[in-house]
Amino acid sequence: MVLNKKTVRDIDVSSKKVLVRCDFNVPLKDGKITNDKRISASLPTIDYLIKNNAKVILCSHLGRPKGQVNPEFSLRPVADRLGELLGKEVKMADDVIEGSAQSLSSSLKDGEVMLLENVRFHKEETENDQEFSKSLASLADIYVNDAFGTSHRAHSSTTGVASFLPAVCGFLIQKEIEFINNAVNDPKRPLVAILGGAKVSDKIGVITELLNKVDTLIVGGGMAYTFIKAMGYNVGTSLCEDDKLQLASELMEKAKAASVEFLLPVDIHIADAFDENAADAFVDFDKIPDDWNGLDIGPLSSQLFAKAISSAGTIVWNGPMGVFEWDKYSNGTVEIAKAVAASGAISIIGGGDSTAAVYKFDLADKMSHISTGGGASLELLEGMELPGIAALNDK
Repeated sequence: MVLNKKTVRDIDVSSKKVLVRCDFNVPLKDGKITNDKRISASLPTIDYLIKNNAKVILCSHLGRPKGQVNPEFSLRPVADRLGELLGKEVKMADDVIEGSAQSLSSSLKDGEVMLLENVRFHKEETENDQEFSKSLASLADIYVNDAFGTSHRAHSSTTGVASFLPAVCGFLIQKEIEFINNAVNDPKRPLVAILGGAKVSDKIGVITELLNKVDTLIVGGGMAYTFIKAMGYNVGTSLCEDDKLQLASELMEKAKAASVEFLLPVDIHIADAFDENAADAFVDFDKIPDDWNGLDIGPLSSQLFAKAISSAGTIVWNGPMGVFEWDKYSNGTVEIAKAVAASGAISIIGGGDSTAAVYKFDLADKMSHISTGGGASLELLEGMELPGIAALNDK
């Protein structure tokens, strides 16, 4: 996808009420935000609107309240944290389209900022209900989508409101699309893609698309065992999609035909149960015992993958190499993250787990770009059109 949509710079926002869809779906523990990266990512667009005298109305979802008002998923902690980051008050509405939202938005002055309550407190949001979209749009004069992480969803606050207002994208979406688009369609070569995570089925489209574009494809994590079994080897009780074995074989054949280097683990860190404290061992990829399962790539695999990564010009990474949440099985993911950080390549990290890993290992500042949207970045890599971006006005 090439960004041929209007951005916030292409429209006059002065003294206008601007509804901005952000992605404030942040992790909370005991009502406290544990990671505010998604809030920080929205600041360039919000700052621009404030400096250009817009009346800023922010909206977002948080968690999965399933269309019910649930204080556990209130955006109030976000309003407080955003206010700290902006150095100014963020007025908080008690609702989304009702009295509080309407009165606050109508009394907003130039340069002031308010936040609507969680849009998913209304079931109409995820249904992309036209009347709900119209009510939401009635609060503002202009719509800005800056929530890349939800742009693959056709919801009221991502696509519906764009039918009723001039609609443009914010700086975060612009940055996301330009990075991913350049990485895949005009990369500095060699282009190395690293795919991990649990299932081949989650990434069929991405693998198929990338095989036409990459020089090297590295596959780790749970999805690797489907490929290993497709080659005729035993994977014990490792995660494996038996209904995808034929597909895995076909994908490996496609890679061979396209002269793409297709790298799978050569050794595995295994355990006799899915338990961090279970008995463990390191074995060659073709020596996994019947009742054992793979929980991480082994050190030889890390070296093999790191060598391919070291010569890359562009790297796209989505998905961990193992159960990195458990320290005992985090080494493969750590070593890959270190290799990407040290490569000097343009590096794009997508997906919640990969992102969590690079932050966990304090390597985030060594990456060129960390995508704020896992599902959205995967669909963009597949070459799919994202509804929340397609709905915006063309240049």
